Amino acid sequence: MNLEHEFTYLATLKPPVQIGAGPFGTRNFFEVTGGTVEGKRLKGKILTGGGDWVLIGPDGYARLDVRAQFLTDDGASLYVHYTGLLQMNQKVADALAKGASTDYGDQYFRTTPRFETGDPRYAWLNQSIFVAEGRVGPGRVEYKVYRVA
Repeated sequence: MNLEHEFTYLATLKPPVQIGAGPFGTRNFFEVTGGTVEGKRLKGKILTGGGDWVLIGPDGYARLDVRAQFLTDDGASLYVHYTGLLQMNQKVADALAKGASTDYGDQYFRTTPRFETGDPRYAWLNQSIFVAEGRVGPGRVEYKVYRVA
């Protein structure tokens, strides 16, 4: 099994809606306001209307639940849904408090994006498994997305 880097995307986010502590952890909602996607086979933008319904557990990990839409430069619409884990360690806390960024290796931040599209030019997205590594920044998240080959 091999991992092939397909693209990187950066999503900009509104400040969180803090739903608060509940029976499963502390829930926050981050609305996606835009962004870009850049790769050899896929280029475009991230549309508004998506978001992350993140749940921060007592174990120090955030469980992501993200849905978003991409529009490619050649007019294809893509839907993505992913879950994942973000380790809320000291480097993440410092970056969020200071409006700074983390690097990819600073925390465990992994997702499993699943794409859907009706456009035959991007059928390979429907027929592939993907994994991604992320990092946080001021008002944004960035992911390197790999196709499992």
